Amino acid sequence: MLITFTAYILIPVYTLLFVAGSDWFTTNFSVLGNIAGRNEAFVLWGLMVGIYFFVCLRKIFRRMPEKPAGTWLVPLALVLLDFAVTTPYLPEMFPLKAYLHIVFAFLAAACLILCVFLTVLKLYQRDPREYRPYLWGIGIIVAVSAFLFILAGIVSSALEIFFTVSMTWMVYGLYKNMTAGDGVS
Repeated sequence: MLITFTAYILIPVYTLLFVAGSDWFTTNFSVLGNIAGRNEAFVLWGLMVGIYFFVCLRKIFRRMPEKPAGTWLVPLALVLLDFAVTTPYLPEMFPLKAYLHIVFAFLAAACLILCVFLTVLKLYQRDPREYRPYLWGIGIIVAVSAFLFILAGIVSSALEIFFTVSMTWMVYGLYKNMTAGDGVS
């Protein structure tokens, strides 16, 4: 029940509230999170999202007969996300820290998508019909994210919202598929 609430309500609503009042195509979470008074909200968002993926993916791994390659990417993604939300993005004042913030954020997302891809690939090898939609889903998430990046010319809030919410729902769908019939939610 808590995972369902987190996936469908808490993360999407908090993510949208975090960017409320901003232009989704000309700004991003990094800029918003470093505005005075919003840093705590940014850190909370990062912790909430990171812990969700950490917990949900670990539950998925435990249900798999053979662990996929790259399970170590999940804790790495969590650490990198933590580094990203706690490293200030103030390029005029701290250019090196701002650069590191970008690197940490990008690598966190890359580790997450790679881990989910490797997990789905392992499941697909066992049951192609059941897990083909998840492979397509990952491809669509990557393609739409690339499109949003090209459209805005930056990592925009629109891209970050889409990536966060779609990956949350993707991982939740995978979790629900693997626990179907258990009465687990």
